[in-house]
Amino acid sequence: MSLTPTPNATTSPRLPPHLLIVDDEVSLREMLEIMFAAEGYVVDVAPDGNQAMEQLRHQAYDLVLTDMRMPGADGLELLEQVKQLHPETLVILMTAYSTTSQAVEAMKLGAYDYIVKPFNNEDIRLTIKKALEFSFLRHENLQLRTQLDRRNSFDRLVGKSAAMQQLYTMIEKVAPTTASVLIGGESGTGKELVAQAIHQNSLCASKPFIPLNCGAVPENLLENELFGHEKGAFTGADQRKEGLFDLADGGTLFLDEIAELPLPMQVKLLRVLQEKEIRPVGGNSSHKVDARVIAASNRDLDTLTRTGEFRQDLFYRLNVVHLHIPPLRERREDIPLLAQTLCRMLAPERMISISPPMMRALLDYSWPGNVRELENVLERSIILSENDILEYGSLPAALSHEENPPPSEVYLPEDGLDLEAYLRDIEIQLLTRALKRSNGIKKKAAKLLHLSFRSLRYKLDKLGL
Repeated sequence: MSLTPTPNATTSPRLPPHLLIVDDEVSLREMLEIMFAAEGYVVDVAPDGNQAMEQLRHQAYDLVLTDMRMPGADGLELLEQVKQLHPETLVILMTAYSTTSQAVEAMKLGAYDYIVKPFNNEDIRLTIKKALEFSFLRHENLQLRTQLDRRNSFDRLVGKSAAMQQLYTMIEKVAPTTASVLIGGESGTGKELVAQAIHQNSLCASKPFIPLNCGAVPENLLENELFGHEKGAFTGADQRKEGLFDLADGGTLFLDEIAELPLPMQVKLLRVLQEKEIRPVGGNSSHKVDARVIAASNRDLDTLTRTGEFRQDLFYRLNVVHLHIPPLRERREDIPLLAQTLCRMLAPERMISISPPMMRALLDYSWPGNVRELENVLERSIILSENDILEYGSLPAALSHEENPPPSEVYLPEDGLDLEAYLRDIEIQLLTRALKRSNGIKKKAAKLLHLSFRSLRYKLDKLGL
């Protein structure tokens, strides 16, 4: 049976996919040529990278299947040439286990996938089939996706800062691919929202998105949770149960806090990522699954690999593309928009606004719990507020105990006040807040107060700050 992707009824018939197979091993090259020609593909071959480059100058291919190590130009050099001449052509690398790290690097440079030698024929058939289906779907969806408003695509990710704009760009690039993604960032920054955005903008958006917090499941239950079990596998297993990999088949499995995965389970997860198949607990055979894995961690996995707490080979498999979510304290300019958006989500039936003193307090706080903490603070304020304007007094002690906010209204006591002392107090508070918000960088503090650097320095000296 041909593995050529079948066009749907609304599309015109397409030409058979055109493959280029590059390998200096004659027997392997001839075997692959015969096998894929029998599957209905048009197949060209080349004995080395130099010959393949020459053929690419005269012919475009749907897919190039190439060995990593060859005389002359190797697989990485050929990949670079393909991307220059035919950016839409997919490249799959064949590599020995010893060069796996190079293959991972090649995927970062644009290769679609790699397969480790020795491989069986069925594995490489499925790999080629999936790659060509991906190419066809990518082409079909290209026009539609260019018309989408990115703001609608990332409607749950809020922020206009440069750091967030860079994150949106990375999501757009990685989402249509099948590459594994590792998301880093402190707790509460929104790693699951980023994973959902990748899934929703991928070619498998209509398929399930299944999340799992690896640290929330007891170690003795993890294997059952991920791979399922057969009937009778253990006491109480009175029926077969599908694991999360089965439930996510065709879609995305999000493994949050992947650093909490025990070492024995890391070995089993690595095998699933390599072989694309799972064996349920108590089962005698394995079956194929096709779930994209997105992992996340608030810990530095690179450091954990050096201490032996996390497997290096699994790290390489997961870390094909790395996305970092900045903490809230590093993108304070997003806080006003983020706060108003969260208020609408928390109280959609009310028209909630935030008073200037409270907003100043939100901007000055360091937010160790990031967006999750901001959401909790706003929810508390909404509950405690008697009207739809959130006031400074509704903030928890962590945000309000250090200093009082500058007054939003000027109050003149009946017996008057010392104007110079009052203005001096206001000036000290504003200068202190500006320095705190700019992390002590005086040039930034001067900019916040619309002062020259010299004027700011003069005031600090005058007031003894």
